[in-house]
Amino acid sequence: MSQEWPLWEIFIRGQHGLNHRHVGSLHAPDAEMAINNARDVYTRRNEGVSIWAVKSDDIVASVPSKKGPLFEPSNSKVYRHPTFFKIPEEVGHM
Repeated sequence: MSQEWPLWEIFIRGQHGLNHRHVGSLHAPDAEMAINNARDVYTRRNEGVSIWAVKSDDIVASVPSKKGPLFEPSNSKVYRHPTFFKIPEEVGHM
């Protein structure tokens, strides 16, 4: 068994931002320590208002080289495309 602490991915929401962005990774024994370490490492200038810490092992991602089978079925669903809908003139530009 490895003696190394788990790897955590850190996401910070900035003072004026609405979304969290990935800022880096760090090792910590638990979630509380990951948050505290992330605060010390990634928000030294008081630029964050919220921190997310996610175990790297818990992240599941698609494989970019296999994007075709994953995304191509949506092309046949024309109702998802905004050009399918007519916008009333009184709405103006969207």
